[in-house]
Amino acid sequence: MIDRNTFDPNTLINATREAFAPVLKAQQEGFKTFERLARLQYEFTGDLLESSLARVHAAFAATSANELVNKQTELHSQLVEKMRERMQEFSTVTSEIQTKLSQLGTEIAAKAVPVRKAA
Repeated sequence: MIDRNTFDPNTLINATREAFAPVLKAQQEGFKTFERLARLQYEFTGDLLESSLARVHAAFAATSANELVNKQTELHSQLVEKMRERMQEFSTVTSEIQTKLSQLGTEIAAKAVPVRKAA
């Protein structure tokens, strides 16, 4: 039989909550990161679709082969510049993710292993 005076469920719940706080924070950061990467991928895909539609429109609007080649070259240059910008964004995001994961790992390790005090 459990003695109510020595067993406090609130203490157990608080200890569990404190123990799993870094894991919960890591999970929340993971979801934020996933959303950010998904948005970046969505923007990238949108740029590709926009470029494809512009190329189709240019093909139908061109009156000569020379005009079509010039327009396709211009569209290609625009797409390359957009892709370069997206890759820089992606590189920045991945650097931020690595930094955040390193911080979370340090925080989890600090919580898991209590700091020994010098006697």
